[in-house]
Formats: sequence, C-alpha cells, structure tokens
Amino acid sequence: MAKILPFRAWRYNAQLSESIDELTSPLFDVISQKQRDALYETEYNSIHLSVPLSSASPEKARETINDWKKRGIIEQDAIPGIYVYYQHFSLPGSTKAYIRKGFVSFIEATDWGKPDSDILRHENTIPHSVSDRVDVLRATELNVSPTHGLYFDPEFELEHYMDESQKNPIYETEDYQGVKDVLSVIHDRNIIQKFMDKLMEQKVILADGHHRLESSIQYRHEMMATQDHSDDKGYNYHLMYLTNGESDDLRILPTHRLIQGIENFDRAAFLKKLEPYFFFRPIENPYDIEEIILGKQWAFGLLFEDETIKVRLKPEAIDLIEWKFPDVVKQLDLTVMHYFIIEKALGIPGKDQRDSRNITFERNFATCLTKTMKQEAQFAIITKEISMETVKKVCHSGFTLPQKSTYFYPKVICGYLFGSIKDDEFTIPFNPWQ
Repeated sequence: MAKILPFRAWRYNAQLSESIDELTSPLFDVISQKQRDALYETEYNSIHLSVPLSSASPEKARETINDWKKRGIIEQDAIPGIYVYYQHFSLPGSTKAYIRKGFVSFIEATDWGKPDSDILRHENTIPHSVSDRVDVLRATELNVSPTHGLYFDPEFELEHYMDESQKNPIYETEDYQGVKDVLSVIHDRNIIQKFMDKLMEQKVILADGHHRLESSIQYRHEMMATQDHSDDKGYNYHLMYLTNGESDDLRILPTHRLIQGIENFDRAAFLKKLEPYFFFRPIENPYDIEEIILGKQWAFGLLFEDETIKVRLKPEAIDLIEWKFPDVVKQLDLTVMHYFIIEKALGIPGKDQRDSRNITFERNFATCLTKTMKQEAQFAIITKEISMETVKKVCHSGFTLPQKSTYFYPKVICGYLFGSIKDDEFTIPFNPWQ
C-alpha cells in the first residue's frame, strides 16, 4: 500500500526565511500572467523555480537551482522529517473558520495505470502538459511543489501529533487566497513511523496535481529503463501534501462552465434542444441560483445576460446516455451536463470537449455573472460541488470523473519547501523500514 518517507527539505536560508511571504507563489497551473509578472520582480521568489522566465524553462530552472544551492540561497535541512502544513481559511459569504490539516512527505510514485496502484486518480491528464513537467523534473531532479493526496483515517490518529507540531511553526504567512498557511516539522523517528504505518494500510486518492504526479511516474519508468533499478533511489518518489479525507474541513468547490464563441448561437434553438430532457424554471434573481440547485440531483443553472433558468434532468432521461460508463459515472451531475447540455444541445462531441476553445472553466460565480452580463460569454452553466463520497466511489471503480469536476480548496502554495530526488540529497541517515 502507500509508502511514504520523511525527507530533508530544501528551504530558504534563515535570513530570507524572515521574508518568506515575499518568496511564496501560487502553483504553476493556477497562477495568472499578471501574478507571474509581479512575482518575477522578486529575485528569489519561488516562481523562478516553478515557472522559469525563459523559453528554455528546464535548463533555466536547473541553472537557477544549482546557483541558489551554491550561494546558499536555499539550504537543505540536516535532519529528515515530516513537514506539517495547516491552512486556515473561510469560504466566501461565510464566517465559519476551517483548518485543513495535513503533512508533506515523499510518497512512492506507483503507476496508477495498474490495478494494484497505491495512488488512485480522479481525472485524466493532458499529454503535452505531462511532457512539459517531465522535462523540468528530468533537468532539475527537484519537486518544487507538492501535489495533494487524500488518506482516510476516521479515528484521526495522526492529528494529535500534527497539532503538537504546529505549536512551534517554522513559517506562518497569509497567501494570495487570503489563507493563513502554517508550516512545522516532526523529527521524532517514532512518531514518523506512526505516519508511515498509517499510510501503509490504505490507498491514496490524488486530489490535485495529476500532471505533476504523472510526470514523476514517467520519469521513474525512464530511470528504471536506463540503470540498475533499486527501490531506495530518489527517482521512485514524489513530493505530496497528504490530508485526511474524513475531515469536515476538506472542502470541494464547484467549477462552472463558460460557453463562448459558438458560431450562430441561437438561444431559443438551444433551449428547444434541451426541452426533451429537462424541466425548466425561470429564476428572477440570478444570485439565488446556486442555493436553488444545491442538493438537487441533475440540476443546473443557465446564466444568460438577461435571464437565469434552472434546468433539471427528467429522471427517465438518464437512461438515454450512450457513453460507455458504469452507473457511478453515468449518474454524475457533470456527466449529465457534458452529455445533454454540451454534446446534445451545443453539438460539441464528448471526445472534443476537453480541448474545446468554446468551453472555459470558472470557479467564481460573480465572474460568471459579470462575463455573461457583459456578453464576454454567451452563457454560463452553474454547477454544484461534488461530495467526497462520490469521489471515492468513482476512484475505486477504476474510472475517472469528468474534467474539472473538483476544486479542492484552498490550493497549497509553492515556496515553503522543495524536495530533491537526487540520490546524494534524497538519502536519509537511517532506514525507516527497519
């Protein structure tokens, strides 16, 4: 089952760590160009490692990392540990305080294409994105930011040790999301063993970072093919932030769809195509749509510049889906949306939807409303969040969720620590399996 290891993180030196909030950055796949441009102005910001400002990104990242190591900009911790990472946050429109509790460690990058994989994915990857990340990993041998995985511990046995660790934080900052991030470390070998034993009991579900993990898997295959393989080599492992999937503070937010650029789009004709499948209900106040569809199976909001419509699938229509999925996938809200609204009514086949220029993804309802009112989008499809139980069922079925089904909030940040898979930097001074 899932095999994790403590590690000696590379972190900014003591002087730079005093200004760590100026050195962190959003993950490479969520950062905007405006954010990039601003962060590039800070000489030692982690953006220079995660998204190098150069067309020769892998080579530039390698040069930067080697330079930073040589000059002591980043230094490797002397003692291996598990790094506890808490995120304190609230959701828009609510005063309720949440704390997502987790820890960062290395985890064996087992091939998720095999039935006995220790890590289960919930969405597919895009080949060119994986290739880009493999190039960077090959050049740098450094995990710049952890992916996000879920373990399941209904007894919450590890939280006690993590809470104790958080009493002595290494870093405490507020990030670009308005989230308070706190990092601490556990060095006690006996406690670390408890974490390792707990993860050995189960499989991990990948919540975020599918392209980065797949790049580690591909890199591992490359290395196994070119040298005498050993399970204790650094290339076998990948940096991951692990949180308890049983926690109420694990939040999954919806991702809405914006539709634009449909040639000769006719709203009346579009709605006419939906009539055989859906019930319709006009909504007077568009701000009510999220609450109105909440908890209702196969219900969506259609947001136009001058009207809002709630649509809900007729129960008998579910059997009309021709896509070859098991029921656990076929009956998902987002499967219904992609099949009936996007394929049947808009005419975009399922196989073309992932790369369609007509579909973009937006997590903020207010942005959806603004873009439709300004006619920057022809309309928006408002969706609901998916439950953790549904994620688990789909993952264990061997299938994946539709694209952009989940948005685990908040995102982890880059810059607190980096994990090297170079053999001389990966090795720790004891064998945790003995």
